[in-house]
Amino acid sequence: MNSAPHSTRVALVTGASRGIGRAAALALAAAGCHVVALARTQGGLEELDDEIRALRPDVETPATLAPCDLRDFPAIDRLGEALHKRWGRLDILVGNAGALGPLSPLHHVDPKQWEEVMAVNVTANWRLIRALDPLLRQSQAGRAVFVTSGAASRTELLAYWGPYAVSKAALDALVRTYAAETVNTSAIRVMLVNPGPLRTRMRASAMPGEDPTTLRAPEELAPKIVALCAPAWSETGKLYDFPHDRVMSFSAPD
Repeated sequence: MNSAPHSTRVALVTGASRGIGRAAALALAAAGCHVVALARTQGGLEELDDEIRALRPDVETPATLAPCDLRDFPAIDRLGEALHKRWGRLDILVGNAGALGPLSPLHHVDPKQWEEVMAVNVTANWRLIRALDPLLRQSQAGRAVFVTSGAASRTELLAYWGPYAVSKAALDALVRTYAAETVNTSAIRVMLVNPGPLRTRMRASAMPGEDPTTLRAPEELAPKIVALCAPAWSETGKLYDFPHDRVMSFSAPD
């Protein structure tokens, strides 16, 4: 991994090769962060690196590429070790990578498909928290942002969206737990983001008959993610809802 000045905030973005992750990585780079871009696709990461270099021609190495399959949990631990050796801290974690899984009745879902969705959407994010929490605590303003979905709570999306909806509901609980555990013991602030329907490959897979030109682009969401990652951001354990541009608290059942 390459070095970055201590004054530069170091930001790890998962699923960085396309969609929301790519847009967030570019926006964070434009905001002056050194981006550690994680994705499975080496080619996509290299294209992102070219774009970041074009944005930051004044910086010799504005990004670090981390080819990784998030289902390789020991690799996440090794990533944490590498970040510790290079910087001794992590300022920003954007947990964006996700898997849609099958859209079918629960009793038709293959166990392997179920396990893959849970591995990517839930367990990998827990492994990231487990590996990177010590580094976030070393930052003067550690920020962690995780991308959720309306499928976690919207009743009309539950039928046939089982693996995805269940995994995102679990992610919400995971992230809220992490926020509660860090609010009084660190400078870490933790947020969930509901992007709503955006022009992404996952959305096209889920809604193949939808006209993508009717959807907002990930690049419109990216500045909001940058704001949630800023040292000035003070809220934690809440949901930023992009479709309505508002921060929402989680309510207890009536």
